[in-house]
Amino acid sequence: MPSTSAHFPWTLHRTSLDNGLRVVVCPDSTVPLAAVNLWYDVGSRHEVEGKHGFAHLFEHLMFEGSAHVDKGGHFAAIEGCGGDGINASTSADRTNYYQTVPSGQLELALWLEADRMGSLALTQETLDNQREVVKNERRQRYDNVPYGSWTEEMMALAYPAGHPYASSTIGSMAELDSAVLADFTAFHETYYAPDNAVLTVVGDVEPEHVVALAEKYFGGIAPRGSFPQPSPAPLPRRFGAGRHVTLRQDVPTPRLFLCHRAPRFGSADAPAAAVLAAIVGRGRGSRLYRELVSARQLAQASGAFLSAWGFLHFDSVLMGSCAPSEGVEPGELLDAYVAVCDDVVRGGVTEAELDRVRAMLSGDWLREVATAGGRADAIGRFTTRFGDAESIRGHLDELLAVTAEDVQRVAVDILHADNRIVLEYLPAVAEAAETTESLDTNEPEAAA
Repeated sequence: MPSTSAHFPWTLHRTSLDNGLRVVVCPDSTVPLAAVNLWYDVGSRHEVEGKHGFAHLFEHLMFEGSAHVDKGGHFAAIEGCGGDGINASTSADRTNYYQTVPSGQLELALWLEADRMGSLALTQETLDNQREVVKNERRQRYDNVPYGSWTEEMMALAYPAGHPYASSTIGSMAELDSAVLADFTAFHETYYAPDNAVLTVVGDVEPEHVVALAEKYFGGIAPRGSFPQPSPAPLPRRFGAGRHVTLRQDVPTPRLFLCHRAPRFGSADAPAAAVLAAIVGRGRGSRLYRELVSARQLAQASGAFLSAWGFLHFDSVLMGSCAPSEGVEPGELLDAYVAVCDDVVRGGVTEAELDRVRAMLSGDWLREVATAGGRADAIGRFTTRFGDAESIRGHLDELLAVTAEDVQRVAVDILHADNRIVLEYLPAVAEAAETTESLDTNEPEAAA
């Protein structure tokens, strides 16, 4: 009998086809829908030098037609049968494709996904078209907005050159321009295979029927057998020295971004790191908001946070930000931000703070798995990361089990002065933009 838990009470049916495709079905008769989610274990971490941004560009190409589906036909077919929520996303760790259809149209959705897995139609025309789409996306999200480059700048500082996480998923203009059709044909042949994917279906469906349809449409696609994986050298536990990098750009006001090396998702200390980040920097009840915004009015209300990023395969990061109020010097705000972090290191956190964050994280999780689409995506994530869909059941329990002692222990390790990178944006000076870098020698040392 499949296990259940109070925080994930649904039954999971797990099957692997002969070609390696993992199929997870989560029946739920309360919704007349079927959410279909296909996770591929490939992301920007697999890109090689000179070909950054290719995983994301390939995600766009997957909607450009296959052997039996015209360009744009995937959208037309799903929307035409009353489905919605059709989209895809790429991260450093994965690429996934998803849609929600009336449960009676499940077969259509599975046929569409299988057709592009097994027979994607790649042409120079579609490559040229989607390359321009991605370049425009880069302009809108990174190049032509204030502070848009901060994640790229920070990742390049946080990870050594050549590390799978050192580059952004969006890629560079020059490398996108250099893309040739053969790159993407090889990418599809290398990573888009049934034994590198997890198919999840959630909704008003019968597990046996889903498996039969998966076998019908995916079963004839040959497995690859092996997939190239990056194997970077282990990273030091900390960055090793505080760094402070200043960028003068066309931004309206100063802004500070901070980064700390942290445990990867699924590791023993990841739950405590997530709770730590929420206590320090999430919402109006957080330490940062109460001290920097409410009490001292040093920071703008929209800019004082700390959050845990959930990288799956290598050491992750805690990312933070703060924006000084008018008349406040960035250095004064930075000192106050660091002091808040050091207070947690020295004095720990309270049970009231833990209760607040437990309620927030519980709400996050319950909202995520309440919808068929959100549940399907979460199942795909846990199956891909841990190799077993049942691992999803313990996620919230692990967060709720974090103690004040756990939080202070990881704070001592993570919020240390030699594990902090500060990226400071300042408005460009009249004569020219410039970049400066220095070591943070005046930051207060966190308690050992």
